[in-house]
Amino acid sequence: MASALCFAAAVLPLWGVKTTQPSDWGTLVALVLFIAASMWIGWLANKAMQKSSFMQGFFLGNRGLGAWALALTATVQSGGTFMGFPSLVYSHGWVVALWICGYMVVPITGFGILGKRLAQLSRRTGAITVPDLFRARFNSPGLGLLASLLIMFYMSFMMVAQFKAGAVVMKHSWPGAGSREMAEDIPAYKLNSAALEKLGERGVPADVIARLAPLEDRGFDAEKDLKAEVGKVLGDAGLNQYGPAVVAASEQLDWQYLVGLGVFTVTVVSYTLLGGFLAAVWTDLFQSVLMLLGVMLLLFLVVSSSGGPEAATRMAVERLGPTYAMGPGYDPTGTGRMFMPVSLAFSFFWVWVYSGVGSPAGMVRIMAGKGTEVIRKSIYLLAGYNLLIYMPLVVICICGRALIPDLPAGKTDSIIPELSIMTTSRLPGGSIIAGLILAAPFGAVMATVSSYLVVIASGLVRDVYQRFINPSAGTHELRRLSYLTMIGIGVVAVLANIRPVAYLQVIVVFSGTGAAATFCIPAIMLAYWRRATVAGMVAAMVGGAGTMVLMYVLGARGFGSQSIGAASAFRPFYLLGLDPLIWGLLVSAGLGIVVSLLTAPPSAETISRLFDLERPAKEATA
Repeated sequence: MASALCFAAAVLPLWGVKTTQPSDWGTLVALVLFIAASMWIGWLANKAMQKSSFMQGFFLGNRGLGAWALALTATVQSGGTFMGFPSLVYSHGWVVALWICGYMVVPITGFGILGKRLAQLSRRTGAITVPDLFRARFNSPGLGLLASLLIMFYMSFMMVAQFKAGAVVMKHSWPGAGSREMAEDIPAYKLNSAALEKLGERGVPADVIARLAPLEDRGFDAEKDLKAEVGKVLGDAGLNQYGPAVVAASEQLDWQYLVGLGVFTVTVVSYTLLGGFLAAVWTDLFQSVLMLLGVMLLLFLVVSSSGGPEAATRMAVERLGPTYAMGPGYDPTGTGRMFMPVSLAFSFFWVWVYSGVGSPAGMVRIMAGKGTEVIRKSIYLLAGYNLLIYMPLVVICICGRALIPDLPAGKTDSIIPELSIMTTSRLPGGSIIAGLILAAPFGAVMATVSSYLVVIASGLVRDVYQRFINPSAGTHELRRLSYLTMIGIGVVAVLANIRPVAYLQVIVVFSGTGAAATFCIPAIMLAYWRRATVAGMVAAMVGGAGTMVLMYVLGARGFGSQSIGAASAFRPFYLLGLDPLIWGLLVSAGLGIVVSLLTAPPSAETISRLFDLERPAKEATA
C-alpha cells in the first residue's frame, strides 16, 4: 500500500489531476481527417453499390460480406461502449468486468444459433430486411409490418442517445473547449450573473432582481423546476408577471455541443446516403480497426502513467473501501446500493448473449454474409475483437481512478476523453494522438448510427411504403424516398438532442434488451420450429415487448428495490432481482409456444419450401 501511495505522490503532481485541460487544433484536425476518410469510403461504397439493383445494393450490400467485414461490422460498439460503460467501471470498480464478461460469447451464440440458418432462409426467400424474412417465412404482410414497427421503436431510442454521444466527442475536441464535461451536465436553465443583467435590460425592477439572488448560479434541468423556485421567491403574482422573462434570460446555450451535433449529423447522414448498407459496413470496418488501435494506445498510456492496475486498485481501495475491488461493487452514492448482486450477475450472462442474438441490426449483417464458411470464421474474429475492446477498457478506467480520482458523480461519462487529453498532453504531437484516441468513440457512434439509419430507412421504405402504400413504386421513387427518410431521421435526432438525453448507458441497455425480448424467441422459432404460426409469432413479439415496457414503467414509478443496479431515474423493476430481459424471454417463449399450438399450423407447402432440401429435378419426376 505504501508503494502505491508513494507512486501516487509522484505521479499526480506530474500530470496534475486537473480535468478541464483544453485541447488545441491537433485534436480537431485528427477528427476532421477521420471524417474525411469516412466520406471517401462512402463514395467508394456508392460506386460498388451501383453494380446491382438499388434495393439489393443500398439495403443489403449485394450479400457480399466477407469474414472480416462481417465480424468487425457486426459489433455492437456504440456511444455506450466508450462513455456509458467506462463510467460504470470508474464508478463501481472491478465488478463491472463480471457485468460485461458474457459479451465475449455473444458471437458464438448469435452466429452459431441463428447465423447460418438466417442466411439460408434469407437466400431462399429473397428477403432483404428482417421484416421481409418474417413476412416470407409465414406469408403474412401483417407480421412483417409489426416486426418493422417494433424494430423502429427500439432503434429510435438508440439513435437519439448515439447522436448525443457523437456531439459530445466533437465538443471535447474543440480548440480551447476547456471543460470535458458531458453536455447533459450543463443545466437547461441557470440564473447566473449574465442572466440577472439581461433581466435588468428587459425592465425587471431592481428589487425583484435582488429577491432572485438566492437562486443565483443554481442550475435547473426543466423549466417547471425553475418556475417552482421562482414562485417560492416571488410568489404567484410575481411568477405570473416576471416568470417568462426569468425563463428566457436563464436559458443556457452550449454552442460547442450544438456545433458538434451538427457536424456529426451531417457527416454520418451524408456518407450513409452516398453508399447505403455498404457505406455503413465499410466505414464500420475502418472504424472498428481504429477503435482497437485507440483502445490499445490508451491502455499503454494510462497503465504506464498510473503504475498499473494493481497500484491503481490499491489506491482506490485505500480511498473508497474494499468493495471497489470485489462484488457487489462500490456504491458512490453511499446509500447501500448494490450495483451487481448475484441475481444481476446471473442476468447479464443472458442479457448480452441474447441481446446479440435478437438484434435486428445484427441479423441484417448476417443475412448479408457470403456463406456459411464466412459466418464460421467471423465467430472467432468477433469473439477475439470483443475481448480486446472491453477488457482493456476495464483496466483503463480502473487505472483512471488513480489519475483522476474525483470526477463528480454526474460527469463520469467523460472519463475516456479526460484520460485521452491528460495522458497525451506532455507527448510530442500529443493533441493529434489524443484526436486519434477520441476517434475511437466517435467511430463507434458513427458505426452504430449509420447501421441504424439503413435499418430504419429500409423499414419505412420497403416494409411500409413499398409493401402497403405503393407496391408499384419504381427505383427512382424508392431511392428518393430512402434519401428523404434518412435526412428526416437526422433532423429528428438533432431536434431531440438540442436538450440532450441523460442516462446514455441505461438507454443503450433498454434498447438492446428490449429488442432481444421482442425478437430473440420469434427468430429462433422462425428458424427452427415448423409448427410456429403467425398468431404465435405475434404473441411472442408483443409479449416480450410488453413485459419490457411494463418493467420499466413499474421501475419509474418506484416499484421494487431501488438499491440494486445503476443509479438513475430511468431504471426497470428488477423482479426477484433479475433483469427484465429474463422475464421478457420467458413470457415471449411461453406465449409463442402456447399460442402456436392452439392455432392452425402453417401450410405444408410453405414449410417444405423453407425447411426441406430441394430434390434434383430427375429425382423429383421419377
